[in-house]
Amino acid sequence: MTDNNSSTGMMRGKVVVVTGGGRGIGREVALKMAEAGAKVMVNDLGADLDGGGADQGPAHGVANEIVAAGGEANFNTDDISAGTGAADLIAATVEEFGRIDAVVNNAGILRDAIFHKMDEAAWNAVIQVNLNGCYHVARAAAPHFRDQESGAFVHMTSVSGLIGNFGQANYAAAKMGVAGLSRSIAIDMARYKVRSNCLSPSGFTRMIGSIPITSDEQAQAFEQLKEKMRPEMNAPLAVFLASDAAKDITGQIFATSGNNYYLFSQPRPVVSEFRDNWTPELVADEFLKEIGDKLTPLETLKDVLD
Repeated sequence: MTDNNSSTGMMRGKVVVVTGGGRGIGREVALKMAEAGAKVMVNDLGADLDGGGADQGPAHGVANEIVAAGGEANFNTDDISAGTGAADLIAATVEEFGRIDAVVNNAGILRDAIFHKMDEAAWNAVIQVNLNGCYHVARAAAPHFRDQESGAFVHMTSVSGLIGNFGQANYAAAKMGVAGLSRSIAIDMARYKVRSNCLSPSGFTRMIGSIPITSDEQAQAFEQLKEKMRPEMNAPLAVFLASDAAKDITGQIFATSGNNYYLFSQPRPVVSEFRDNWTPELVADEFLKEIGDKLTPLETLKDVLD
């Protein structure tokens, strides 16, 4: 991280909360926000990959790194999966820095399992952190954004939900929910000049690193993936979306894959067919003919992204 004592960057004078900011992609976003001039509240419970445990070390370490480089930061270890924890995080940020200008909802956990083996505990835990946590933090920040008539949300979604992936029904459902939540926030709060966008990041983090390696070929592929999908590649796009340079961008979904940046389409009607009296037979005979070559293939993320 470069020294930002005299920063004139895109986030100069802004206050940003980054959840899950102690490790991986969140860490890189927090560092880049500070480099761009922001005052940063680094939130991280310090939990294990599956959400268990707690450790203030990661959040504290990133905040110290920002301060050592000449920036302004503090750390917070509130559990954002609970409404009280999210409210305390936002209150602590305003108390520390006097205001809040942007939220990066990055915190997340994994409890992967093939669907017919996924238990209710794994489902609930992932939804609670990845979707409900996003809601709790956004809801706590929203009144501040409304009152000052400015503010930006950057919510981390995932191509696991937007496109599909194996063994991640809980994670995919949460991340698709985040996309819907972001779009609704953008619509509801546009009158207050509050923006809300999604970013589907890529990066070789402990989430990917948790996949067991079972062959030399897989180990070699993982090494190549580490270089191609460095977590810091996501940070410039996150900073841009939180900045005033993106003042006219809201309700959108962006993604990264290594050095590739993407703007995603969003669901819209593909085919329209009218009949006065539909019957199941007409659907099979007529509507099927119209939609047959327009159906979305059953692809996974590796089939779609470079």
